[in-house]
Amino acid sequence: MRAPPPLRKGIVIAFDPRVLDLGHHAAIGVPRALADAYDTHQVGDRLLVRFAATMGAEQQRDLIEGGGFVGIDAPKINTPGSAGHVWIERARTLPDRAGPQLRVLLCGLNPSLYAADVGVGFARPGNRFWPAALTSGLLTVDRDPRHALDADGIGMTDLVKRATARADELSRNEYVTGAARVARLCHLLEPRVLCVVGLTGWRIGVDKHAATGQQPESIGRTLVYVMPNPSGLNAHVTVDDLTEHFRIVGALADEA
Repeated sequence: MRAPPPLRKGIVIAFDPRVLDLGHHAAIGVPRALADAYDTHQVGDRLLVRFAATMGAEQQRDLIEGGGFVGIDAPKINTPGSAGHVWIERARTLPDRAGPQLRVLLCGLNPSLYAADVGVGFARPGNRFWPAALTSGLLTVDRDPRHALDADGIGMTDLVKRATARADELSRNEYVTGAARVARLCHLLEPRVLCVVGLTGWRIGVDKHAATGQQPESIGRTLVYVMPNPSGLNAHVTVDDLTEHFRIVGALADEA
């Protein structure tokens, strides 16, 4: 089994889902301010994470969930010094791609099963996300979230991390809880713009009267923009419509 990749202290989530199979160990990164807040220890195909006492349970859950992991019961093994640790393993989902000084944090509704398995959001053929984002100039390489983060200053997350075949399988509570997690991520990283890619989820989880476009309320210093779902099922919205939304988001980020 491959060893976990080295931790990258400047990035919230430093994990490539294409490296490991489901259920295998991985590494989780934290913001620079929290770089010394935890350590890790691998035992078999599990990762043992010890968070500092100063990190609250909510922060721990956000890092675990955002990293594409789930907490699990401790394996039946004798591990010296394991008291106070949290056992995690990779889940069938997409990890966040996010870090400091983001121009835009793109936020989907939740990963599809297809996207979770290939490791790229909006990856299903027929989804207009990548064609529109590339045409707008917001992203510069097709289906490459790592390049988007490193070269374009664009991060990616989801309102809900649980992967499903269809977004309508999610509950209202999942949207509400997920929106709160995304808000905490924005307060932590302060991206210039949060772009929510899917109006329905934002209406369910945050504001039932929301319309597409820039929202009246920001999240701290982060402007919030909501655009339509780029799924091919949303046929009344064209690629040109989506491209224009992405262009506006890029302009807002440049002006912020």
